[in-house]
Amino acid sequence: MTTLPPTMFAITLVQDGYSGEATGPYIDNVGDWLAEAELPVPQPGPGQVLIKLRAASVNPSDLHFIKGEYGQPRVKGAAAGFEGCGDVVATGTGAEALQDQRVAFVTAGSGAWAEYVLAPAIMCIPLRPEISDEDGAGQIVNPLTAMAMVDIARADGDAFVVSAATSQLGKLMCRLGRDLGLKPIALVRRPEALDMLRDSGAVEVLLTTDPNVLQSFAKVSQELKPRVFLDAVADQLSEQIFCAMPNRARWISYGKLSNELPTLTQTGQLIFMGKQIEGFWLTNWLTSTSPADQARVVAEVQARFSDGRWKTDISEKLSLRDVVGNLTEALKKIDGKVIITP
Repeated sequence: MTTLPPTMFAITLVQDGYSGEATGPYIDNVGDWLAEAELPVPQPGPGQVLIKLRAASVNPSDLHFIKGEYGQPRVKGAAAGFEGCGDVVATGTGAEALQDQRVAFVTAGSGAWAEYVLAPAIMCIPLRPEISDEDGAGQIVNPLTAMAMVDIARADGDAFVVSAATSQLGKLMCRLGRDLGLKPIALVRRPEALDMLRDSGAVEVLLTTDPNVLQSFAKVSQELKPRVFLDAVADQLSEQIFCAMPNRARWISYGKLSNELPTLTQTGQLIFMGKQIEGFWLTNWLTSTSPADQARVVAEVQARFSDGRWKTDISEKLSLRDVVGNLTEALKKIDGKVIITP
């Protein structure tokens, strides 16, 4: 039996509830939102596990949440962070099978940016030994979202559109689309990303900073007829891309990287062209998908990380004690994920 310390170091939330703002997943001064604290080590209740952290990931959803812009309210003084990996050191009733296992996890609310993390057992996935802690720390949110959304896309044809395609999730979706014989159309901001995304499986890569991007997309749309737009940006260009897509197109929003609030300019398309605007939240997918389908998807995700088809691109590693002082600068690095370690 592991002897647990009475307290732990954690990065905690400074504010409560929702902000009512929509400023995007960017932080200028971490001290406005986060603080260092020594908290009691929590005890797992029924269906819960206590995890000694190995690594946690920093996702855009974490940044939205910290700023009160996510779909769950903040609790002042609670640890921040949704996702990571670590070793199960204590279990509550019904979760004993996970004792001493290394798992990927998602917390119930928040709490991953701490030396010890409380998580629901049903939100933990035992990791294959060949999967690194860094890959394990990002094993759930992005990979399962990629699998679920590409499944949605392939049901509506072989071409689909991906915005923010240089993100970790965007690259996973392009690679998965290529492997399945689909035709991902990638939208990016930086010219230097063009070749990388083509190598990752995108059949077309369009620069959103190009003044002629809409004309270019209209030609691609006419040729490939994509009917699913997987969008993490949600700005006015997103609306224009959607309007340039064919009948029965679906604009599926799963993030809000832009602080621009788009205006719907062609609502008649929703009536006369059968188009739809909808959202995707992994939590809803997890609670509505059968255990058998979840097990299939989880096995495929781990297989892809194990054999190297997928990997986590890391831009920076920070210790917990460096987060408040250094997270802002770390987030400025592009083409990779920030990983937090104890």
